[in-house]
Amino acid sequence: RLLEIEPPIYISTVSDLPASSGVGSSGSFAVGLLNALYLFKGQRVSAAQLAEAAAHVEIEVLARPGGKQDQYAAAFGGINYFCFWPDGRVTIEPQSLANGQIDKLFDHLMLFWTGLWRDSSSVLREQRSNTDAQMPNLLAMRQHAQDLRDLIQAGFKQRAFGELLDASWQLKQNLASNITNDQINCWYQRAMDAGALGGKLCGAGAGGFLLFVVDPAGRDSLRRVLSDLTEVSVGYEAQGSRVLLVE
Repeated sequence: RLLEIEPPIYISTVSDLPASSGVGSSGSFAVGLLNALYLFKGQRVSAAQLAEAAAHVEIEVLARPGGKQDQYAAAFGGINYFCFWPDGRVTIEPQSLANGQIDKLFDHLMLFWTGLWRDSSSVLREQRSNTDAQMPNLLAMRQHAQDLRDLIQAGFKQRAFGELLDASWQLKQNLASNITNDQINCWYQRAMDAGALGGKLCGAGAGGFLLFVVDPAGRDSLRRVLSDLTEVSVGYEAQGSRVLLVE
């Protein structure tokens, strides 16, 4: 209806990862679908237009709580520093890393599927209601994003990177009552005891994927202590959403 496309039209979807898992699947889906539908109408739009249209559908039309970060990440790809301003503007600073630094960064990341699905809406609604009380933590987490930007620009340092991620995760747990639970905390502590340098639960919380920063030499140790979880490979995608085939 948004693009005024008249039926009949057939849409089929395939996903590598489950929905409601905190890795931006709904944002990626909305961006990808809109990209295909715009081209179906003979229109080519910018990454920013795609991100804004997808955010409009999810936030305003479907009334889903949350921000626009997932849609922008899916539309632009790469490693970016996003600023979301009160007036609705979004500024994007692509991050240029020295040769080999991107591979080094991703060699230090491990992602594990907890097997726990969750409805992020309940987590985000409580988080929104706690905004005023949690403002000091939110501002500190925003500063962590700035610190991470500065850190990768200066050259990837695994321990500092892990410590910042861990500090942000510790603050994030205060934003709502159901962001974590005993089982998630147990997995996280197991990983830290096995040598992980830091990590976080991706997305709103309450389930989904655990991301860790670990020295490449310690990857097998992490796999052993988290053998009850499913490891999912993670890599770098330089481009955002794109149409692969037009018939």
